[in-house]
Amino acid sequence: MNTSRAAVITGAASEKGIGLAVARRFARDGWAIVVLDIDGAAAVAAAERICAEHGVPAVGLGVDVADEASVGAAERAVSAEVQAGRLPAVGAVVNNAGITSPVEFLDTTLDLWRRVLDVNATGTYLVTKAFLPPMLDQGWGRIVNMSSVSAQRGGGVFGKVPYSSAKAAVLGFTKSLARELGPTGVTVNAVTPGAVDTEIRVGSTPEQEALIASAIPVGRTATTDEVASAIAYLCSEESAYLTGVTLDINGGSHLH
Repeated sequence: MNTSRAAVITGAASEKGIGLAVARRFARDGWAIVVLDIDGAAAVAAAERICAEHGVPAVGLGVDVADEASVGAAERAVSAEVQAGRLPAVGAVVNNAGITSPVEFLDTTLDLWRRVLDVNATGTYLVTKAFLPPMLDQGWGRIVNMSSVSAQRGGGVFGKVPYSSAKAAVLGFTKSLARELGPTGVTVNAVTPGAVDTEIRVGSTPEQEALIASAIPVGRTATTDEVASAIAYLCSEESAYLTGVTLDINGGSHLH
């Protein structure tokens, strides 16, 4: 149990999403939880359920991770909860919020390109920058960034060019920040899930789903709980010597 620390998880309000699975896993492990999501009402509801189910402090806040003012407001709200003693200090940030772009390249628009990069890459930058200082002050912290197998193999799962580009930017950000923060006690790692059973693939046909599964050596897509367990490990005490790591969670679909 780790009730002395809180975990901030973005994009964590969707019932079928990886973020909520991560929040629930952390709560089972005893962390206090901060749910950040573009849907503020859903974030509050998710936090209330987590608190009721697991008996840990939990706060839900609406935030647009691509907007600096919105992220800053969320950080100040969390800091106020910490100072009031309603939350322990933040010890982990999981940058999970993201959107995809299953659009052929010549059909993309500049607005789509910017939005996908803003949410996936700029959001990771803004949230990390906002919540990093307290972890540096403590000399302990864990940052886990959500990338994708699409960043490594150039799409081929569900997202296309803007999504793959944004998730590749997340990998570069992770490695560079891990190197910079090396001696501070704060580790920075990334996970690259392959196909996962989440709402991000809503709209895909049964035929597409069967084709995706057939190309995975283990013969199926991942569950959100399987991704959450890997993220929980990267935020544990036992992972202290792992930083700048890209952890593949793809059932063998991308071997390299």
